[in-house]
Amino acid sequence: MIVVSMRHVGVASFVLALIWIFARGRRYRLFYIIYKTWRRETLGVWRGAKTILTALMIEMRNETIPKLFQKTVRRKGNKIAFYFEDEQWTFNKVDEYSNKVANYFLCLGYKKGDSVALLLENRPEYVAIWLGLAKIGVVTALINNNLVSKSLLHCISIVNAKSIIFGSDFVNAVADIQSELGGTMLLQLNTSSVEVMRNALDFQKCISGRPKTVSLRCGDMNDTILYIFTSGTTGLPKAAKITSSKYSFSALGVYYMVGISEDDIYYSPLPLYHASAGMLSLGLCLICGVPIALRKKFSASAFWSDCIKYNCTVTNYIGETCRYILAAHRGQTNIQHKVRSMWGNGLKTNVWKEFVHTFNVPNIQEGYGSTEGNVNIINVDGKIGAVGFIPLIISKFSPLRIIKYNEDINEPIRDNNGFCIECKDGEPGLMVGRIYKALASSKFEGYIDQKETNKKLFTNVFKKGDLYFNTGDLMVKDEFNYLYFSDRIGDTFRWKGENVATAEIEFIASEILGPVDLVVYGVEVPNTEGKAGMLAAVDKENTIDTKKLATGFKSQLPAYAIPLFVRLVDTMPLTSTFKVQKTLLQKEGFDINSIKDPLFIFDSKTVDYVPLVNVYDDFISGKRKL
Repeated sequence: MIVVSMRHVGVASFVLALIWIFARGRRYRLFYIIYKTWRRETLGVWRGAKTILTALMIEMRNETIPKLFQKTVRRKGNKIAFYFEDEQWTFNKVDEYSNKVANYFLCLGYKKGDSVALLLENRPEYVAIWLGLAKIGVVTALINNNLVSKSLLHCISIVNAKSIIFGSDFVNAVADIQSELGGTMLLQLNTSSVEVMRNALDFQKCISGRPKTVSLRCGDMNDTILYIFTSGTTGLPKAAKITSSKYSFSALGVYYMVGISEDDIYYSPLPLYHASAGMLSLGLCLICGVPIALRKKFSASAFWSDCIKYNCTVTNYIGETCRYILAAHRGQTNIQHKVRSMWGNGLKTNVWKEFVHTFNVPNIQEGYGSTEGNVNIINVDGKIGAVGFIPLIISKFSPLRIIKYNEDINEPIRDNNGFCIECKDGEPGLMVGRIYKALASSKFEGYIDQKETNKKLFTNVFKKGDLYFNTGDLMVKDEFNYLYFSDRIGDTFRWKGENVATAEIEFIASEILGPVDLVVYGVEVPNTEGKAGMLAAVDKENTIDTKKLATGFKSQLPAYAIPLFVRLVDTMPLTSTFKVQKTLLQKEGFDINSIKDPLFIFDSKTVDYVPLVNVYDDFISGKRKL
């Protein structure tokens, strides 16, 4: 019997990396690159191999999420699955509750392929409900609980939901669209003293007394079990199809690549309708048996007290949550927590450094991915600023590529043969991922709407007939194969004949202003081509020094990249997943007649931002030169 250890993997990685670099003709950098990356290569390949091998075994056994959960229940039935407020749910309790749900809907005649909408706050029942529906092949649409009116109706309608299960907190939202729901069944899960709304059924009473066991009817692992909606930062949300295969591979990726074990206690305060919590985090519990502490709604001020209360050792973040936690606990460097690792995406470099220094979290792993996509990477060695890497030893065979992209026409740049051109190290380009339908790691299931699915596909990228997923994101790869997020396509704008990357300006603005919520975007200016830069920053206390900001920009940016406008806001408009709603800010532009916030315009003569109201008429009429 041959025993393969991490040391063997390390030696193999080292040798293969040598071969790769020599083949690339980079002998003079050989030893330096190996010195800088061998630990990362060893760790990444070892953890990646465990992820892929485990996923392949699951594929071979055709194990759906309900089947995998059954195995977890057999192993850990009486162990804690969820901590929630003062409740503790064992794996057995989750299983029994989900079986009651399954039996109730079986009695209603629900069958494989039917769908149910779930509109509920974070709580253990949330998980048990969709798990029970998955046991009988019914697909659950996880609805963003911030949606109301047309957006809410849109999400329920596009999945053809036969019923809606909603919590007491959402009675008003459902009542507002009730007349447009037709024959959709309404089921209210009462978690407070609120009366059940008219024409709705009490969900707890409906499942009460139902059998605690059920025969699985969950079909194939390639069947859809969930619809998870995109955040809707641009346009109405799109429903991404989540299969058991995608769900299990994604969760296993986090489990192995982050280095989580069953002995950890995982803190998940983020919304369960979002893939980060509802798939990547919950999967750790359902598949791997990791206990999870849930919170009804994210709270920056309660973050560390929750981690201490439940003895949490691992947690995750999205968007600006780390900045909020910093702001809520500024100066508190002696918090006695046990968190050893955090992972997520959207953490800016300056916040990253301060967060580690302030709270002494040993390991932060920034990653990159999307709900529907097949490009999923993570930073395994804590390289600040990097969102992941492509192992040197498999670089040539990796399904991930960064290609040249023309943002003016929103198309990849192709050579004379019609194929895409790969970017060089240090050159920003569009990240794409090759689609292999036979591999869980490379599948792209798409959306319910096939037209929307087709928009995300590129064909004939490097050879005739190949198929790639378009992430819509610009990235840069360095010579060590670390990957860095550059910008979202559409966030980069053109001004005075030059392309301006918003992420670069946001970074510099953060360096100048310190820990301030801010965002940069392009706005249309009358009688000019392109878009001018505009910075919006939160300034509740009126402490932002516009002169300091202007001189800082002047010294660090070319003239065309300096934001022309500045808007100081009390709060930043965010999606429910803490992403800034740039499109809303862009639409509002710099119209002093509709915007009540202080607006400023850059004055190149005084190198300062001066009140826009003083020069607005001259600016709009064209008398004031840009």
